[in-house]
Amino acid sequence: MDLEKARRAFKRNRFECSIFKTKEEAAEYLNGKIDGCSVGMGDSLTLAEMGLYDKLISHNTVYDIRHLPVDREKAGFKETNEAFLEMARKTLTTDIFLCSVNGASETGVLVNMDGTGNRAAGSLFGHKKVYFVLGRNKMAPSLEEAIWRTRNIAAPKNVLRHKFLCGCSAHGGDKCYDCGAPDRICNALVIYYKKMRNMEMEVVLIDEDLGF
Repeated sequence: MDLEKARRAFKRNRFECSIFKTKEEAAEYLNGKIDGCSVGMGDSLTLAEMGLYDKLISHNTVYDIRHLPVDREKAGFKETNEAFLEMARKTLTTDIFLCSVNGASETGVLVNMDGTGNRAAGSLFGHKKVYFVLGRNKMAPSLEEAIWRTRNIAAPKNVLRHKFLCGCSAHGGDKCYDCGAPDRICNALVIYYKKMRNMEMEVVLIDEDLGF
């Protein structure tokens, strides 16, 4: 993918956009930009691979559903789910929101699929600034291909990661089967054609493969 071409396209769509060679460089950049803030984080494997939570927590108040105040191995579903919902609500009222995306196009459009809605909600309204952090593997030439990637690559892999029982997991996560399973995570598709009004948004592109 041509990340410089993508950067120009994101800027035309009113997003700020930065490019970094490595996840370490991107993490240092974000750690320097975000200081003394309340920060919400979506369930992002990309952010986890960057070690961003550990960097930010030392000088910010950070809410991340990947860091629940319960032992997920020992707690039952009800206890874990209640802790998840409480943490997810906290991420929606912060100064800064950080998440990744499931797909993006060289034409400067971002795509996310959501099952619960906390990540989509947090990325659309209520914060001073939202950062979309993504590796080069999330990029596709067109919006149509970014949507295809979201449904047939990112979503099935995330279903397998969470050990959900869906049509795609029953087939080894090879593609989307548009199932009706209760565990289905393909409940809402969000397309960010342009930056939302009344809020800063920045796309952080990293020239490495990160997340799904």
